Amino acid sequence: MYLFLALHSLSLKISSNCGSTTIIEPPRWGQQSGEEKVDKMPLHPEDIRPELKEDIYDPSYQDEEGPPPKLQYVWRNIILMVLLHLGALYGITLIPSCKVYTWLLVIFYNVVAGLGITAGAHRLWSHRTYKARLPLRLFLILANTMAFQNDVYEWARDHRVHHKFSETHADPHNSRRGFFFSHVGWLLVRKHPAVKEKGGKLDMSDLKAEKLVMFQRRYYKPAVLFICFILPTLVPWYFWGETFQHSLYIATFLRYTAVLNFSWLVNSAAHLYGYRPYDRNFGARENILVSLVSLGEGFHNYHHAFPYDYSASEYRWHVNFTTFFIDCMAALGLAYDRKKVSKATVLARMKRIGDGSRKSS
Repeated sequence: MYLFLALHSLSLKISSNCGSTTIIEPPRWGQQSGEEKVDKMPLHPEDIRPELKEDIYDPSYQDEEGPPPKLQYVWRNIILMVLLHLGALYGITLIPSCKVYTWLLVIFYNVVAGLGITAGAHRLWSHRTYKARLPLRLFLILANTMAFQNDVYEWARDHRVHHKFSETHADPHNSRRGFFFSHVGWLLVRKHPAVKEKGGKLDMSDLKAEKLVMFQRRYYKPAVLFICFILPTLVPWYFWGETFQHSLYIATFLRYTAVLNFSWLVNSAAHLYGYRPYDRNFGARENILVSLVSLGEGFHNYHHAFPYDYSASEYRWHVNFTTFFIDCMAALGLAYDRKKVSKATVLARMKRIGDGSRKSS
């Protein structure tokens, strides 16, 4: 908690535009066919972010006609997920008798793990929206391991496919298949062949060249076992005399289940409920409640419209702890080259293809 108080005091010294790169959206060409004809075509990523092209939406891809392949259940995942959630439900019943320090550990662990996903796997490694120096990359790779949602390389590959082929069969958690599938069901079945095909064709050379990311991938399983399960169980039991039962079911099972579901809401709720002020053709939506529990990832229509913006939002710190954290790291010299879309570009896109839910001027 002292870390976050220090970061908060540091924020008073940060200028909102310090060290960031303002991006002007390149010209578009052509039109996309659909329910409404609009001039939404893919950006030219070489003009805005030369180190990455693989997360830019590709409107030319269409699902093949015919029935989808039969679902192939992964029973190991189903059984483990059911047991995990049952353990979390039992952990809820133990909360009244839980020690305060255990609950503080749960909050601290989940905030750090959440940053490993949002500031690390998502904004740094999936989208390259900013750059980080070695100490920050080490912290984020450790935090990402705490979250246990696949290693950075696999997470980023699936996420780039999600952006490039959003709401098609090539999207790992295609929201058109319903809330349950996009929330957790996609982890309980074999990937659609289109996901494997398109994911295998992505250029992932930037992550393959990053030694820290590949080191994590190589030792991911033992690292996860220790830092996500063993450590949070032993710490309360050993250091402040929490019962082993409370440590296991609250500090481990309930904590891990909570961070999973908070993250999954970005795939499910933020693709099904909310407004689309920036691009009415994307299924991704603005959902303030999702932002509250996901450290700022609920401004999802904006993020799909401008995936190269480090804030993943038009509003920077507004219900967006991840942007606040990155800006604090920039003030310390650990983050730099933060990419931000210009206000004029945002307003122009809203007027052109937004759903009209928010005034654009």
